[in-house]
Amino acid sequence: MFPTNVFDSHQQHMMLDMSSSHNESDLGIRTGDDEFFDIKSATEIVMEAPSGDDEQDPNQRPKKKGYHRHTQHQIQEMEAFFKQCPHPDDKQRKELSRELGLEPLQVKFWFQNKRTQMKAQHERHENAILKAENEKLRAENSRYKEALSNATCPNCGGPAALGEMSFDEQHLRIENARLKQEIDRISGIAEKYVGKPVTSSHNSNHMAPHSRSLDLGVGSYGGGSQSSAGGMVGEMYGGSELLRPFPVPCDSDKPRIVELAVAAMEELTRLAQVGDPLWVQSNQHCTEILNEDEYLRTFRVIGPKALGLRSESSRESAVIIMNHTKLVEILMDVNQWSTMFCGIVSRALTLEVLSTGVAGNYNGALQVMSAEFQVASPLVPSRENYFVRYCKEHPDGRWTVVDVSLENESRSRRSSRRRPSGCLIEELPNGYSKVTWIEHVEVDDRGVHSLYKPLVKCGLAFGAKRWMATLERQCERVASYIGGGAGELCGTSAEGRRSMLKLAERMVMSFCTGVGASTAHAWTTLSSDMDDVRVMTRKSMDDPGRPPGIVLCAATSFSLPVPPNTLFHFLRDQNSRSQWDILSNRGLVQEITHIASSANVLSLLRVNSVNSSQSNMLILQESCTDCSGSYVVYAPVDMAAMNIILSGGDPDYLALLPSGFAILPDGLAASSGGSLLTVAFQILVDSAPTAKLSLGSVATVNTLIKCTVERIKAAVISDTTSFHNLAS
Repeated sequence: MFPTNVFDSHQQHMMLDMSSSHNESDLGIRTGDDEFFDIKSATEIVMEAPSGDDEQDPNQRPKKKGYHRHTQHQIQEMEAFFKQCPHPDDKQRKELSRELGLEPLQVKFWFQNKRTQMKAQHERHENAILKAENEKLRAENSRYKEALSNATCPNCGGPAALGEMSFDEQHLRIENARLKQEIDRISGIAEKYVGKPVTSSHNSNHMAPHSRSLDLGVGSYGGGSQSSAGGMVGEMYGGSELLRPFPVPCDSDKPRIVELAVAAMEELTRLAQVGDPLWVQSNQHCTEILNEDEYLRTFRVIGPKALGLRSESSRESAVIIMNHTKLVEILMDVNQWSTMFCGIVSRALTLEVLSTGVAGNYNGALQVMSAEFQVASPLVPSRENYFVRYCKEHPDGRWTVVDVSLENESRSRRSSRRRPSGCLIEELPNGYSKVTWIEHVEVDDRGVHSLYKPLVKCGLAFGAKRWMATLERQCERVASYIGGGAGELCGTSAEGRRSMLKLAERMVMSFCTGVGASTAHAWTTLSSDMDDVRVMTRKSMDDPGRPPGIVLCAATSFSLPVPPNTLFHFLRDQNSRSQWDILSNRGLVQEITHIASSANVLSLLRVNSVNSSQSNMLILQESCTDCSGSYVVYAPVDMAAMNIILSGGDPDYLALLPSGFAILPDGLAASSGGSLLTVAFQILVDSAPTAKLSLGSVATVNTLIKCTVERIKAAVISDTTSFHNLAS
């Protein structure tokens, strides 16, 4: 649900007065003095009955006794308990009522009112923030339109045609289109709540970029297309500038979408519960795959099979450390979902919410979405999907979340289509859940580079094993986010620890978003040898999370005859960092502190370099691994800024340029033990966003990444050869 903060204050007042859709009694919100809001309860309103001795008019309304105020001690005790547990159970309420001399019902209503108050305060805060953002977008849009209207040809001085515009002016057009889409999206949300259109200067298709955060983000599909920026390098665009337009469903389509979602839910539920002969074990990678012949005999296939697409299916089950209700919430919230699976989901949008569910939860929730799925390499084409997501709670308490692709006749060619895919979630004691994940897609994978074909065809690139492995690892990370992990930060508050973890989360998301073959990336190949280096540029302006200027992104992928686990430990170890990190000048790298779980390690490193200019720089590094792959992501951070973060400061305003490594198995037989390594750098080549990119900067980054690759190959292959010699 989007916060409704994008209209003027008088319109917000209209929203609060709408009794038809958001009645105060339905929401449980009290009005009146804030002081009474905290301390009154429904049980404290006592009707004064008339005595037998008094003559009283039968039509006269009975008098109400005044509210009984809780004592300051009672309020303080309940406030302190609320901070620890905002949802006390019956036993806790009874114990608290005995301690404070109150009725359990009084305690219950006090906590209900307190939760409502906190929710209202949070919504008012979000409204203020989004209103300010909306005003900022409108102002920027006006500036861009003025700049475009006054554009001139740099050669003749006359009005500029699109083909004659400079690199910067073309970027202005792209940015202007994005801002128009953002304003129309917010205006559309406002219209739903106010009941009348909100003024906007244009029309759009309601598609806008999203910001991704988990509570506790025209390419050639990896090919070497040349951009229009002087034939030099491609450009990386933001969230949705070049996301292919998917239609928002019209009213006539909605019954068909509902029927499709119900059929997909029935199919997925059966697929999750049956075994052999429908599912057979894959001996090569220890996962279950679908027997297509048995599937066609058992199910009425939803929709026709497109010609030229290969069927890909897998099933995986595991027990995760997360409450089932929280997991359902993450899956149904596009921002939390794309953050949780940031290594797989490069971009995602909710196009329309057809149903928000019933009974105060996601049971029956239905939404139309588009998403792009990727592998951490520019050599593997991303997969775009347009689908409906449906959530249902079964009578036995289990939950199912299913996706199924929608037919889109406006696109003549689809490279990927989701058959009923998703997960079945079963509640377990102590906050655990059992999850059965199913991926069933039809895909055209002919554009995949030969290095990655075995990985894609065996299902490890996009299959259920990767989704489940990522979910398990991220759930452990969230548990570490909330609770404590090994290697507590010495002398750091809980707020500082959370700020550091949020900063690392943003760093990893930024790395994953920029390393794949998303359609928002225009990669340009610099070399023609085996290890092609691909580069692109990004202009950063008015983004507090990135340094302003021109950022050059470079990436290359190659294979190594080294087991993925060996390569992962080599790259994450600070003692071996000097063997490959050119920028450390072979200085000694020392770990200051770290936070660790079984699959994630967040470290803060110091480089003891002879270069005095690096004495105030630290390295923030997160390394994570699971059976589907590993990441080592790092970014230089200023020591003074990091001290602010460790003191609980806002991590969103610390500029980061993450670089790192994505390590995947080669997809061949387990005995081969090979790895696929993607190396990616982000370098700020000029602090002025309007500057022109020079060929010298491109050559420098190309040399940097090639030297790093050569050092890694020399080090790990030498170590592996020495090990085999000793073993023999």
